Amino acid sequence: MAESKKPRKRILKNTETVRERSQKEPKTEKRRRLRSVGSKATKPFKKAAIVGKKEYYLPLPDNKLGRFLNKRRSIIPKYFRESWSEVRQVTWPSNKQTLQLTMAVFIFTALLVAIVSIVDYGLDKIFEELLLG
Repeated sequence: MAESKKPRKRILKNTETVRERSQKEPKTEKRRRLRSVGSKATKPFKKAAIVGKKEYYLPLPDNKLGRFLNKRRSIIPKYFRESWSEVRQVTWPSNKQTLQLTMAVFIFTALLVAIVSIVDYGLDKIFEELLLG
């Protein structure tokens, strides 16, 4: 007869969660770790910027089109490089400013809707009197 297998007991290790580990670490360690992670995250972007600024020479045949295109070319077009530099110069509003500006837009919209509705209603009554009266 086949012997019945006894179920194994699982031994669970007492592991710490990420939150528990971060609470144990001193604040300076957290800052240092964040700084190192931040610098690692920007490395690909820095390398891409270097590649984007480089100009490459493509040897082309010596004909009319070849002479026209036989210049140093950049991989990323100038338009995109300049656009990216402009976007990086933008100062974005804070959350408080964003909320204030959004509320101003809603209030202005509500007032404009009310004014247009009143004028529409008045003109509707005037034309009804003139055409039907």
